[in-house]
Amino acid sequence: MSNLDELLVLLGLAALVGFWLKQSGARERATRVARSQCEHYGLQLLDETVGLHAWRLRRRDGRLGLERGYGFEVSIDGADRNTGMLWMHAGTLVELRLPTVVLATTPGEPGAGHDGEAITLPPAIALPPVTRDNIIPLHPRRDPGDR
Repeated sequence: MSNLDELLVLLGLAALVGFWLKQSGARERATRVARSQCEHYGLQLLDETVGLHAWRLRRRDGRLGLERGYGFEVSIDGADRNTGMLWMHAGTLVELRLPTVVLATTPGEPGAGHDGEAITLPPAIALPPVTRDNIIPLHPRRDPGDR
């Protein structure tokens, strides 16, 4: 083997290790988000873990990026087992599907305001009544520089 072949093998191994570490970190963030959302909605996160189910390319805020879809199981009353799903983009929750509620930030879907903007709900408000497809907007944080 020449020096170039050895270097390429090492670079390939380094890339695999880097990819694995990045995926592990993203999965840990998704587990924390799933746990906090389950606590917020009074559900029990079963097995205390999430599993990567899908990837998709999506454009958010004008930037093309990779969204990861994680599946997990929750219990409403402790005697059942239901499936939940969350989508993360750049470490931020962009969509959450639970057995009793679905949250999405996609403009233009039911629950969106005029011109495709999401409706802003005060943080202390209770969940609104069930609408078509039970979709409730989830608002991303805005950076102070975005205007």
